[in-house]
Parts: sequence; structure tokens; C-alpha cells
Amino acid sequence: MLQTVIDRIVLANMGLPSESVTLTVTQLEELNRKLSTMRHDINNNLSLIVAAVELIRHKPQMTERMIATLGEQPAKIVEAVTRFSTEFEQALRITKP
Repeated sequence: MLQTVIDRIVLANMGLPSESVTLTVTQLEELNRKLSTMRHDINNNLSLIVAAVELIRHKPQMTERMIATLGEQPAKIVEAVTRFSTEFEQALRITKP
């Protein structure tokens, strides 16, 4: 519920173009490639999280080492989403106030 409210506020504050935006097939292909890369990167990060948790369950002595891996993943996920969002917003001429 709270996330829905936040999403609406963020969307309302974005500067959407006043006219239609046309993308070429090449631009769409590039955006699709970047979306695919983002999904791949996030899936890799999530796989590392799952693997670290499983390793901790089966080998508790690995906890210290795996904590570092777990701690790095959220920032990497945020970076992947931010990178794609920037490209997406540029392609569709969406601006932030």
C-alpha cells in the first residue's frame, strides 16, 4: 500500500513529454537489450543471495564470509535498476523536476 502511494508521487513528479515520443527499431532493440541486461544482473545478484543463505544454513562457519556477499547485493541491484531507469527515461524524454 505504502509503495503504491510512493510510486504515484514519484510518477506525478516526473516530467513527461508533452508530445508523442517516437523510437526507431534500433532504439527499441537497444532498450530491450538494456532491459535484458538489467534482468540478468538482478537475477545473478539474487542467486548469490540465495546461495549465500543456503551456504550459511549448511555451513554456519561460513557466515562471516557470506555476510559480505549478502551485504553487497542490494547496492548492485539498485545500481542495475538505476542504470536502466536512466536509459529508459532518456529514451522516452522523461525528466525529473
